[in-house]
Amino acid sequence: MRKSLKAVAAGAACVVAGAALYGAGAATADQSTANSTHEPYNIGQLVKDIDTYYGTTADANGVYQASPDSPYAQDLARIDRDAKRYIDKAARKADHRGEKPAVVFDIDDTLLLSLDYEKRTNYTYNSTTWSDYVNKADRPAVFGSPELVRYAESKGVEVFYNSGLSEAQRAAAVENLKKVGADVNLDADHMFLKDKANPPAYLKDCATAGAWNCTTVQYKSGTRKHIEDDLGYEIIANFGDQYSDLDGGYANRTYKLPNPTYFVS
Repeated sequence: MRKSLKAVAAGAACVVAGAALYGAGAATADQSTANSTHEPYNIGQLVKDIDTYYGTTADANGVYQASPDSPYAQDLARIDRDAKRYIDKAARKADHRGEKPAVVFDIDDTLLLSLDYEKRTNYTYNSTTWSDYVNKADRPAVFGSPELVRYAESKGVEVFYNSGLSEAQRAAAVENLKKVGADVNLDADHMFLKDKANPPAYLKDCATAGAWNCTTVQYKSGTRKHIEDDLGYEIIANFGDQYSDLDGGYANRTYKLPNPTYFVS
């Protein structure tokens, strides 16, 4: 379930303050909203803090962009440096063991930045406006992520995508990823999207045709289990901007990318 800024103001404030702590192994955290008599974090101030964190500015076309000099970009750069060192080491170890190493990437706000959508909708979610936005296939890259995708491929690591986007949004996702330079394994065998009408057999415990009951964790961890158990890969790293992208196992290491704009349970 995707929650708006208003629903998670207190939790998001902690995300802004702790963004520099994101990185390897950060797969769990207390993401619950405040439940006390203390006044929650002020939403107006939180929005200002988020803009400062991203270095948010509108470009010549009026599109809100993050600054490459922002604290957000600096946090991503630290994560990317650590991930590249780890991928290089893990890939060599997997090759020595005769394993097939793989990495898994979420898409929304892990590879493609949706800051402009969040700003324009005042950090609220609507399935229709979100679908229209995704289908424009014009989101900018999350800083460093396309390079990280290509780096993993260069080290002989198989790249997979595990996204909450729907099957109907596949063409737009592929087009957008190509635009930003993440043009690696964008076929249906490597990009797993939600197909609620015809869910895969490996999700049978929580989804059948026309009856999707999978939580985000069930869907994403079930897909990773499929990649490992059915396809025979060893997932050395899993990347996502939500803890629900990472929880549930089936990855040797997890990388939590910063995202203070929404929360997916």
